[in-house]
Parts: sequence; C-alpha cells; structure tokens
Amino acid sequence: MNIVLLGPPGAGKGTQAARLAKASGLLHLSSGDILRAERRAQTELGQKAQEFMDAGNLVPDDLILTMMMHHMSKPEATGGFLLDGFPRTVAQAQGLDVRLSREGKKLDAVICIEVEDEVVLKRLTGRWSCANCARIFHEAFSPPKKNGVCDNCGHSLSRRKDDEPDVVAERLRTYHELTKPLVAYYRDEGLLRPVRGIGSVDEVGEAIRKACPGL
Repeated sequence: MNIVLLGPPGAGKGTQAARLAKASGLLHLSSGDILRAERRAQTELGQKAQEFMDAGNLVPDDLILTMMMHHMSKPEATGGFLLDGFPRTVAQAQGLDVRLSREGKKLDAVICIEVEDEVVLKRLTGRWSCANCARIFHEAFSPPKKNGVCDNCGHSLSRRKDDEPDVVAERLRTYHELTKPLVAYYRDEGLLRPVRGIGSVDEVGEAIRKACPGL
C-alpha cells in the first residue's frame, strides 16, 4: 500500500507513522528527515535545497518532488511507502500523482488525523526538552519530578522556540491555509480517510487501521 499521512503539528503523525511502518512493513518517508539528511550528506539535491533555504526562500515543489520520488523508488519501498509531511500543497499532490503514474504506481489512501487547535496548543506549548540528553517532558502528561530539571541527567529544561504559543498559533494558521484545499483535493479523489486524533497512542492507531483496512 502507498499511504499519505496528514495532520496538524502535534497530532502525533510521527509516532503513528513509525508504528504503522513497523507493523505493516511500509517504508516511512518523512520529508523533513529526508531534507535534513540530504543537506547533511551534501548530495546534489541537498545542496540545491540549501541554496534556496540560505536565501530565505521555500524549496521549490519540483525539487521536493524529485527528492521524495528518489526515495520512493528505492528497493526498500517495493512493499509500499508511508509519506509523512508530504505533500503539503495541492500543487505537490498533483505533481506526486503525475510522477507516480509514470512509474505505474498510485496512492491507496490518505489518512488525516484530526485534532482541534486548542488541543494542539495544549500539547505543544506544554512540552519541555533537555538540551543535554534530548529527553522530552510535558507539563500535563509527563512532568519532570522537579520543575525545570531533567529527571534523566539533571540538566535544566527549556521550551523549543517552535513550541512557543505565538509560534504554534502561526504554525497552525499556515497548516490550515495549506491543508484545507489539500484535504478537499484528496476527498474529491476518493482517497481521504479522516481519523479522530484524540485518545491514547494505541486508540488512535486502532482508529487508523479501522479507517484503512489492510494496514
């Protein structure tokens, strides 16, 4: 199966994608992880992407598509893939359809994890991380034993810049602006599988499997 996983920041896409990939044997392809890896390795695609980013510009759709298709065409993806964080726009979705068609492939389903904005804000703005050992805590769900101090190594905790309330609000605004038409596009294509993203990790995972039989 070839699957796209959509959802706002803080919806648990990365967690669910990793679990689904492990259970189903699909190749998990995170656009953010791939972009960072290509840049670190200084590949031709990574260098081109870095040039746009250094200039303060978005990486063009064609370059992102080429990068993702390169990984979707690897032998590890023979059994299917799970796209996380891509496509982000209707233009990218249309480009993906065209390129997959050229290779005799197609998407089988698009899973959209739906979580209300106020829940996302609570999840993300309550996160605190340790810069020393990378352990993550949450004010409400998994607080440290001592406020502001890492249980694991005793280092002070801090909030990531992109988890600040105003930044999270802007991330959500951008997500809705880009994703609303993308969701409509996949609904019209008959591929959309909406899933409620509230509950335990296991409960959300079960809801995904029910919405997309075969996973």
